[in-house]
Amino acid sequence: MCGIAGLFSPSADAPRLFERSLLKRMTDAIAHRGPDDEGFLIEPHVALGHRRLSIIDIASGHQPMFNEDGSVAVVFNGEIYNYRDLATELEAAGHHFHTRSDTEVIVHAWEQWGADCVNRFTGMFAFALWDRNRRTLFLARDRMGVKPLFYCRLPDGAFAFGSELKCLRLLPGFDARLSERAVEEYCAFGYIPDPRTIYEGAHKLAPGHLLTWELGSAAPRISRYWDVRFEPDHRITMEGAQSELRERLAEAVKIRLVSEVPLGAFLSGGVDSSAVVAAMAAASSSPVKTCSIAFDVPEFDESAYAEMVAKRYHTDHYVETVRSNDLEIVDRLIGLYDEPYADSSAIPTYRVCELARKRVTVALSGDGGDETFGGYRRYKMHLLEERMRSALPLSLRRMVFGPLGSVFPKLDWLPRPFRAKTTLESLGRDPVESYFHTVSIMRGKQRTGLYSDGFRRRLDGYSALDVFRAHAREAPADQDLALIQYLDYKTYLPGDINTKVDRASMAHSLEVREPLMDHTLIEWAARLPQSLKIGGNETKLVLKKSMESALPHEVLYRSKMGFAVPLAEWFRGPLAGKISSAFASGRLADSGFFDGAKLQALARDHVNGSRDSSAALWALMNLDGFLAKES
Repeated sequence: MCGIAGLFSPSADAPRLFERSLLKRMTDAIAHRGPDDEGFLIEPHVALGHRRLSIIDIASGHQPMFNEDGSVAVVFNGEIYNYRDLATELEAAGHHFHTRSDTEVIVHAWEQWGADCVNRFTGMFAFALWDRNRRTLFLARDRMGVKPLFYCRLPDGAFAFGSELKCLRLLPGFDARLSERAVEEYCAFGYIPDPRTIYEGAHKLAPGHLLTWELGSAAPRISRYWDVRFEPDHRITMEGAQSELRERLAEAVKIRLVSEVPLGAFLSGGVDSSAVVAAMAAASSSPVKTCSIAFDVPEFDESAYAEMVAKRYHTDHYVETVRSNDLEIVDRLIGLYDEPYADSSAIPTYRVCELARKRVTVALSGDGGDETFGGYRRYKMHLLEERMRSALPLSLRRMVFGPLGSVFPKLDWLPRPFRAKTTLESLGRDPVESYFHTVSIMRGKQRTGLYSDGFRRRLDGYSALDVFRAHAREAPADQDLALIQYLDYKTYLPGDINTKVDRASMAHSLEVREPLMDHTLIEWAARLPQSLKIGGNETKLVLKKSMESALPHEVLYRSKMGFAVPLAEWFRGPLAGKISSAFASGRLADSGFFDGAKLQALARDHVNGSRDSSAALWALMNLDGFLAKES
């Protein structure tokens, strides 16, 4: 895994030569992504920089990498897993290779197929390619958004890009004004969905997208080259799906085992990581190295289930315990993400990456399984609510259930099935609005109730719901589960999960590979009927059934726990002082986004136990930390 950075001057009439010192400052900012090597290309119009974490072809994989005459150069972050097959095809077409690296495949694939080369790649990638003869800069990001890529335009007309926002933030003239719409989206989602960033002046290249800029053009062309299509094939049986899934999982794991450095896996004890470890064990001649995080709070601890799988496959297993007061890295995480980020599972993710790096340089994970096979509890609840919603027209439901939900008390202290307020409110919404309400960490009235009057006016009716609305227009409208899977593929998976894992792993110079995000596996799973994913009370049905001969029943059919930390208790204990200090600092109120008195009331209600506002408090505390770093 690596880090890339670069600068581009699109003016054809005034070729600009960028300063090496500026490019080096950009790559130094992401040195943690690639501690093994650095490289630069500087010529009229373009500057490319690279930091390398050596994984494949350690001896000759230096970047930037060039074609035979040096007219095409690339800097690359990621892995192309089918690079050997592509190299064979390209050699047959007359291309000559000087390395055994997957990076060189990108150069020759571009020469052979142009922008269509990305459709040939199986892997995770973000790369920038300069073709001097075609006078073209070409950027691409992988289909699922595993690898990040940020870009901006500078006041002098230059274009800049990099693997992390910190590459761009240091550039002279960078527009560091905070995006008010990004703040609204962050308060709803807990992250800022692609393509927006927290800054007005920067953007993310969205997953499955390309950016092409030819010299002399006023602006780049941004286009989508891939999207998941849900077209269920009702001829697929459960038995047939199980058999094919085992084959596809085995292949997805096998191609991710290529490495010249130590390789292992995360093992949480959940279905997804356990399935990956089982497939790794079947494909490996030596014991798989596995790493787990245990918690000293029993209701968050899955380590016993991880131990079952480790013993079954005789893995080389290591466990470390995250303490319930493991708060020393909170401030470190704020700096790690470059923009506000509020998924508290970043703490154990950081720790498991730290543990894994002591043993391996590459680790396989189970990320993506819930989105692909319908594993979240919220999916099951959404389908149940959809059946109820379908019984009455939306206009009638809005008239009846909306008012009922608004007056019903919010009873956070009751067990979830008895919290009728959320259900009543959901029944009064359409499917997209209802799912948005479900996943929001600060829901509509709570969110806007915390805002200052001025901020509400400036938003002028804009809501983070608009993000879902835009994606829903591209989603399958007639499939209940497919709709929300599609929304998660476009927002939660790249914006939350992949962001979390990328930053946590790169902080430790660890490469993480995700077999369950293999795009061919996802395309196949999108053809599965909904009934094979969620049936009765069971989620992820086909994956669980396909693994019954490979994993313990206790692992497959236990209640889902998730990779969480005890936030509610923290904010009534060790974090109570920290959130009070954050609100007392005045940064949040002075930002112009929030009403300071409302923030204080939110914290008070949580501490005295009348409300569970832990997710909102965590988000606000991290936003305050970000503002402190910016000031």
